Amino acid sequence: MSRFSSKSEIQSAVQARHGNVFAFLGAHDIGNGQQVVRTVQPFAAMVDVLVKGQRWEARKLHEDGYFEAITPVGAYELAITDHEGIAETIVDPYSFGLLLGEQDIYFFREGTHQRLWEILGAKMKTLDGVDGCQFAVWAPNAQRVSVVGDWNRWDGRVHVMRHRVEAGIWEIFIPGVGENTHYKFELVDKHGHLRVKSDPMANYGQNGAQTASLTFDLDRYGWADTDWMQRRASHDLYHSPMSIYEVHPGSWKRNANDGGRWLTYRELADDLIPYVKSLGFTHIELMGIAEHPFDGSWGYQVTGYYAPTSRFGNPDEFREFVDRCHQNGIGVILDWVPGHFPKDEHGLAKFDGTALYEHEDPRLGEHMDWGTLIFNYGRNEVKNFLVGNALYWLDQFHIDGLRVDAVASMLYLDYSRKAGEWVPNHLGGRENLEAISFMKQLNQVCYELHPGTTIIAEESTAWPGVSRPVSSGGLGFGFKWNMGWMNDSLRYMAEDPVHRKYHHGEATFSMIYAYDENFILVLSHDEVVHGKGSLINKMPGDRWQKFANLRMFLAWMWTHPGKKLLFMGGEFGQWDEWKHDASLDWHLFLGEEHSGLQRLVKDLNHLYTSRPALHARDHEAGGFFWLDANDAENSIFAYARCSPDGDKVYVLVNATPVPRKAYRVGVAEAGSYRELLNSDAASYAGSGVSAGAGFQAQEVPHQGQSWSIVVDLPPLGTLVIGH
Repeated sequence: MSRFSSKSEIQSAVQARHGNVFAFLGAHDIGNGQQVVRTVQPFAAMVDVLVKGQRWEARKLHEDGYFEAITPVGAYELAITDHEGIAETIVDPYSFGLLLGEQDIYFFREGTHQRLWEILGAKMKTLDGVDGCQFAVWAPNAQRVSVVGDWNRWDGRVHVMRHRVEAGIWEIFIPGVGENTHYKFELVDKHGHLRVKSDPMANYGQNGAQTASLTFDLDRYGWADTDWMQRRASHDLYHSPMSIYEVHPGSWKRNANDGGRWLTYRELADDLIPYVKSLGFTHIELMGIAEHPFDGSWGYQVTGYYAPTSRFGNPDEFREFVDRCHQNGIGVILDWVPGHFPKDEHGLAKFDGTALYEHEDPRLGEHMDWGTLIFNYGRNEVKNFLVGNALYWLDQFHIDGLRVDAVASMLYLDYSRKAGEWVPNHLGGRENLEAISFMKQLNQVCYELHPGTTIIAEESTAWPGVSRPVSSGGLGFGFKWNMGWMNDSLRYMAEDPVHRKYHHGEATFSMIYAYDENFILVLSHDEVVHGKGSLINKMPGDRWQKFANLRMFLAWMWTHPGKKLLFMGGEFGQWDEWKHDASLDWHLFLGEEHSGLQRLVKDLNHLYTSRPALHARDHEAGGFFWLDANDAENSIFAYARCSPDGDKVYVLVNATPVPRKAYRVGVAEAGSYRELLNSDAASYAGSGVSAGAGFQAQEVPHQGQSWSIVVDLPPLGTLVIGH
């Protein structure tokens, strides 16, 4: 036996259960200018220690690969020869000191570290002139954590990490580990059970059934969107047009010539960006970008919050996609899911054997409906993980906005729970006070550090002030999805036109609360799945009426106060429900009705973005007034939109298939008027009933206006008129 190492210490080292492995392995001064070098190399037949150009043979003191040598004090390397005679020389990971600084640890424990991705996870680094990878992971209740991967044969005995007890973080720098190397963390959890986990902070990972994390260098990409980013910082989203095309990248289009595979990020950039630009959308909203194991979750059950999915390419290729969007004047919004996470064994669930990211009590910590776990927003480190993740996407990927999924499920402790299945807050109420605090912190920090970006709430209840500033008592989101408008409008549109007069109030109700929040009108993916039918199939009537109804409805939506969002396929009348594992039905463009509908969406976006009346006061009551909200008998809606600079447009919606001849509509000013858009135009495959080439205002007061014009209203049509 060695006179310096006890049998019990050696035994604990080779079994990877030493309580302070960095205090034992590596080089340690023993006096008289000498040091003892200890290493565990389970696959080595022989180990030599190289110091100052000399080679010192290490003695093998345990059959499981413990070696020890006494050498002169100095920097050293290990020359290792395995049982097949393959030799390599490495720098010992146990020769490096502490990696994370005290300030980083302090801010993490406080829950306020604003660049968390720089200290946790796997970071390609050069330390003391040595290239390698620094690993760090939060697992405060683990008894031991090791990095396992391609380079160490996935053996947890080789690279046991240093435990920074004050923060519950484990760290190690491993020389020679390069990019695209597969790795995981092997933990002995609080209860002594062995777990193998993907890196919660990985920047790159496998997808589907393969669950390894991958090392990646985030510092290499050279952005070319400087002009966009400079403009974004001072851009006023609220008074500007925002027309969003919602996309599921795995099913927007597939490569039919290559087995129907997914398009890569670069192929999406080649095809999707020109398409979106040609249609005039201002933003793309992407589903399913954060890494997730199950395709059928559509990206809503995330295991890799810091990793763009590798289904379509590596992180820099995703950056290139965003970069090219910006160079083409298109913003990028990501679906973001901080409300819950799946129970997959390799993910966050019971990460160190305890409810680390989630709550221990299932009444607080589990979504029974979804089979997922709820984040513990009261834990500083968990809040930091989530807020840091939002900042990561905005900073490292130049994302312009995050659409926060399922906000209602975060706000209410009794969300989808029966009596006795939830725990009240300390005040006895149903509000999740910790989640509310998290959301306020999220919004304040994101807007402070990344002006010009936006955080959007998908929130379906009447919670007040969702999109009002935190300083005014709100949650601080920039926008809120208008779920009420979507539900009421689709229910109205599903009615047979002959019955719509009995449901007139459903179509006008949205204006009662239109300015309570900064709303985005949405026709989202949720409305075209699970038996709900595609957008075109929600419309009543025969084929012609379905298309006419949808054209009318979209034109109505684009002229209604609020920003816009349309899920892919709705712009051309996809007949089938959306399928996440198949391409959209692009072959439908053989039909003129589909092409006509698409042309209408293009013209709607052009009209919306070019006329300030339709976007400048989306969230202000002065931007809209009714001309006639009460013509239920004819199912006609007449209103005006206006901007601070005096731009006005007049909108007439005829929700029946009966043309209305010589319909008088009030206008505010004298002069000539023209048809700006007619959803029934022949160019859109409509019937071609036109309001006329031009109209001269008559000094005949009508609908509260001093002047009026007389027009013909097309059947199932929306007519937009202006100077």
